[in-house]
Amino acid sequence: MDHHIAKAPDAPPTRRDALRVAAGLLAVGAVPLTAPRAVAHSHDADVCTGGYDVEFEAALAEAAAQFQAEWDRAVAPERPPGRYTLPLRRGFRVSARYGVRGDWLAGHHTGIDLAVPTGTPVYAVASGVVILARRSGAYGKAVTVRMRDGHYAVFAHLSRIKVRPGATVRAGARIGSSGATGRATGPHLHLEIRSRRRYGSDIDPVRYLARRGAPLL
Repeated sequence: MDHHIAKAPDAPPTRRDALRVAAGLLAVGAVPLTAPRAVAHSHDADVCTGGYDVEFEAALAEAAAQFQAEWDRAVAPERPPGRYTLPLRRGFRVSARYGVRGDWLAGHHTGIDLAVPTGTPVYAVASGVVILARRSGAYGKAVTVRMRDGHYAVFAHLSRIKVRPGATVRAGARIGSSGATGRATGPHLHLEIRSRRRYGSDIDPVRYLARRGAPLL
């Protein structure tokens, strides 16, 4: 995958738009009313049990528009995408890989779950702008960074958040601590990479980082 600045996405919907879409999906049974069954290896317990979350997606849509100016400044033409690094600096166990099939709206696990003790430092994998840093539904306490190549990195189920929305961060900057907030069965970091803001645009985090010189596995 080439390192390039993606075109800015279409204007994000408002919270009302997001809720209207979600309501329609609920009406036809596309979004489960209860926590979906996460399919992982039978011996792994520290995983996500949530899927599409209306609250998180609505908050992310609003924030993406609010901090567009900050992101524009962060991706000035004279600044390349920069270096990439790993989200954790200690050993971890992969409790659920990306793409595992399950009852999520996307039909698969949209990120990778890295089991570590609560409180383990979590770091930004690339430079970018913090779009969202708050507790939001199934993702629990989560930080979303729009990176300079236009992709979004979501760090979910944190126990603590150490950055604020609108802040510019560099690769390797500490953004929070791992935990089990939101819909999770145990302490872990859920790392999700999206090619666009919207749910369903997820790509394999392992391949994404490996192609940028930061092999996770």
